[in-house]
Amino acid sequence: MFKIIFSIFYYIFLGILGIIVGLASGLLGIGGGFLMVPLQYFALSYAGVNPDIGFKVALGTSLACIIPTALSGAYIHNKKSNINILKPGIVFGIFGAIGGFIGGKVAVLLPSRVLELAIGIILILIAINVFIERDNSKKEPKLKLNFTYGAIFGIFIGFCAGLFGIGGGVILMPILMSLFGFSLIEAIATSTIFIPFTSIGGTISYIISGLNMKVLPYSIGYVNLINFFIIILFSIPMARFGAKIAYKIDEKKLKIIYAAVLIIISFKLLGIIPI
Repeated sequence: MFKIIFSIFYYIFLGILGIIVGLASGLLGIGGGFLMVPLQYFALSYAGVNPDIGFKVALGTSLACIIPTALSGAYIHNKKSNINILKPGIVFGIFGAIGGFIGGKVAVLLPSRVLELAIGIILILIAINVFIERDNSKKEPKLKLNFTYGAIFGIFIGFCAGLFGIGGGVILMPILMSLFGFSLIEAIATSTIFIPFTSIGGTISYIISGLNMKVLPYSIGYVNLINFFIIILFSIPMARFGAKIAYKIDEKKLKIIYAAVLIIISFKLLGIIPI
C-alpha cells in the first residue's frame, strides 16, 4: 500500500521539494509549508494513503521540516541584516509558538477536505497579493512594535501556521511591511527568526495528537521521519544559499514565478484541475 514511500522516485520527489522549499525559505522569508503540505499530500494520496491521515501527516511533517530550514536561513540573515531582527522576531515568535500549538490541535479535529479548500483559497489570495504588490520600499509605520502587538499578531499568525502546516511567514511579512514600516528585506529577515517558533509549537501539537493513531511507518505522531530527513537534507543548504542571494537579486521576478506555482497548487486542492 505504501510501496511508493520506499521507491527511488519518491526519494527524488522529496529531494526536489526540499530544494524548492529551502530556496523559497531563505530568499523570500517563508517557511515553505504552502508548497510542502499540498505536494506531500499529493504524493501520499497517490501512494494510497487515507486522505485524512495523509493530509495530517503532510501538515505535521511540513512544520517539522520548517524548523531547521528556517533556522538555516535565519543565521545568514542575522549576519547580513543591517537591523536587529532578533528582538522583533523573538517577540512575535514566542506568542507564535503558543498559537501554533493551538492551531495544530484544531487542525486534527477537522476533515481533510475542509483544510484542502481553506488552503486552496488562501493560496489564491496570497498569489493575487504577490501579483498586485509592486512597492517593496520601506513605509511609515502605522503601529509601534511592542509586547502587546507582538502577542496579538503572534498568536493569530501562529494559530494559522499550526492550522495549515505553514511557518507563517507569508502572513507575517505583509503585516510587518504595511503596519510596522518594515522594508521587504527587513520583513524577510525577521520572518526567518519568527518561523521556527511557530513551527515548534505546531510540530509538538501534531506529534502529541497522532501518538495513539495508526499513521505511517517510521512516524512520530503525524510527523513522518522519512519525509522529514530527506526534505531537510536538501532544504537546509538551499535556505542558506537563498538567504545569501536575497541581498543581491531582484525578488520581484521570483515572487511572480512563486505566485504562479501557488495558483496551480491551489487549483488542484480546489478540484479545478485534475493533475
